[in-house]
Amino acid sequence: MEPLTSSYPLKYSVHKARIFVVFLSMVLCTTILCLLQLRFFKPKIKDFYSFEVKDSRGRIISLEKYRGKATLVVNVASYCQYTDKNYIALQELHREFGPSHFTVLAFPCNQFGESEPSSSQEIESFARGNYGVTFPVLHKIKILGSEADPAFKFLIDSSKKEPRWNFWKYLVSPEGKVVKFWRPEEPIESIKPEVTSLIRQIIMKKREDL
Repeated sequence: MEPLTSSYPLKYSVHKARIFVVFLSMVLCTTILCLLQLRFFKPKIKDFYSFEVKDSRGRIISLEKYRGKATLVVNVASYCQYTDKNYIALQELHREFGPSHFTVLAFPCNQFGESEPSSSQEIESFARGNYGVTFPVLHKIKILGSEADPAFKFLIDSSKKEPRWNFWKYLVSPEGKVVKFWRPEEPIESIKPEVTSLIRQIIMKKREDL
């Protein structure tokens, strides 16, 4: 009489093999999905023009409208030892190079010596009435600490230079990258060559694209 043989070990092996195949398929599918996500759903790299800010009346505006220009971003104040000299110089710069290929963007801030206590609309009126400013004077923001405006924080993080007083200036390329920065006491003559160089590049690129 032949001994009875059990089919249990065979069935168990087949079951283990199926589990392994299912597991392998899941790992493979997960890997493919991750690769597809990296290929087609890459997180957008932030640049200065990808942010939104508020104008002096509190309306949200996209900085995308300034993409393609050279932009000088400045933290301004109305009651500072540098106010007169800088507002006059900034308007001169904007008049000479703007608005087609260049703009100044003024961000009022009250974190340095509390020298910008007024409301955003009052600040704008002050700049236009006293210095004939034609460049945008935006909503009053904070640029230091946990409540720092994201657009200005981008400038600080990119340049590794945090403003220590009013009228620090950051030059932003047409692509939204920080090119250079200047302290408030530095003369306008030191800024002009950098702005001129960027504008020349913008014009040459436009001619090449024609």
